[in-house]
Amino acid sequence: MIGTELGQMRRTHYSDQITQSMDGSQVTVMGWILTVRGHGNICFATISDKNGEISLVAKKGGCPDELREKISSLKPHSSVGIVGMVKSSEKAPGGYELVPQELRVFSEVQKTPPFEPTAKTVKNIDTRLESRPIDLRRAPMRHIFNARSQVLQAVRNYFAREQFVEINTPKMIATATEGGAALFSIFYYNKGAFLAQSPQLYKEQLTMSFEKVCEIAPIFRAEASRTNRHLSEAISIDLEEAFVDYNDIMDRIGQIITASVGAVSAYVKKHPDAEFAVPDVPEEIPRYKYEDLVARMQKAGAKTEWGDDLYPSSLKKIGLEGFYFITDWPLAPKPFYVKESASDPKISESFDLMFGDLEISSGSTRVEKSQKLSQRLADKGLDPDKFGYHLGAFEYGVPPHAGCGIGLERLLMALTGTENIRDVTFYPRDVDRLAP
Repeated sequence: MIGTELGQMRRTHYSDQITQSMDGSQVTVMGWILTVRGHGNICFATISDKNGEISLVAKKGGCPDELREKISSLKPHSSVGIVGMVKSSEKAPGGYELVPQELRVFSEVQKTPPFEPTAKTVKNIDTRLESRPIDLRRAPMRHIFNARSQVLQAVRNYFAREQFVEINTPKMIATATEGGAALFSIFYYNKGAFLAQSPQLYKEQLTMSFEKVCEIAPIFRAEASRTNRHLSEAISIDLEEAFVDYNDIMDRIGQIITASVGAVSAYVKKHPDAEFAVPDVPEEIPRYKYEDLVARMQKAGAKTEWGDDLYPSSLKKIGLEGFYFITDWPLAPKPFYVKESASDPKISESFDLMFGDLEISSGSTRVEKSQKLSQRLADKGLDPDKFGYHLGAFEYGVPPHAGCGIGLERLLMALTGTENIRDVTFYPRDVDRLAP
């Protein structure tokens, strides 16, 4: 009746698979104790599994006294398995209750957790991160990461429909992809190496063979930024495509955003307690030229000059909201592989995808000529010899190509209305955190 080992017990139903129509049926459920309330001869409990919650009623005469007493003694977070009878009840969540007949207590709580599993909010994010597995049991967090899974599935489905080849590129590299100091140095046997900032050079080379490639994988940025928007390790949704330019990539991003918003909206429809501020996506995401936004900022009183980055404080002054692209950025600060505009050599064929003042994606048309690429490397103060392998590939007919990287975590911030990027990351890494 009461045990502690899994033995032959196996789950027959998740919480969302049990309905009122199963009245009188025997089911086996597994999960962890969310709440327990004892009232003398009756005990109410809630069990949570990965899909939702199950109401449990242990009443004198309805189940053995030993079973009722054991359930009433359990603390939240205890891991259990229960065999019980489904009893329809209009008052119970889901329209049913479970009357227990057999109990397995796999693991009882050894100490009081730092916060309640039913808490909607816990103010101190460091407290939550130090007990991350417990934090992720809270319904708001489970909704975020379940929605994340749906977004990833929608993105992969899009790539499959559009005949992209999913690739995996090295994350330990010999040469900095984009130069600069934002690199993590590592020891690779007896030589120095870096963690990859992006799969940029590899995905460009792979357009030679596969034309359309995509990768969803970690990137590493050693930026000493202590903000709610920056991580040292993040997930990037990368794509690169041959025989297109940056306008085509912006079209693709619009389709990916639409698919992602659709995935989150569908999730919210099935889980109305997921309190996401899901944004609307216009049929065509607006595109604004960099120089036009600089002019608008200057008119609004911002001290922004042509060539400056467009900081969130300046973007707020002109009140742009929702999703939009900023296009045709100055070429000088862009990486060496970004192509210049045919109409003005000071401008690049590049874009950023924004959500309000939050940057979500960057992309561009790429330089496809070997000689031009060598010149751009030299102009950036980078040694072309260190990029010999990459430049060598460009001597064998690299097609015109373009691509982008989309920050998954920032995309999820936009899709769910989450303010802190750490809340859309399982185990965030930043300037101050390398554990758990």
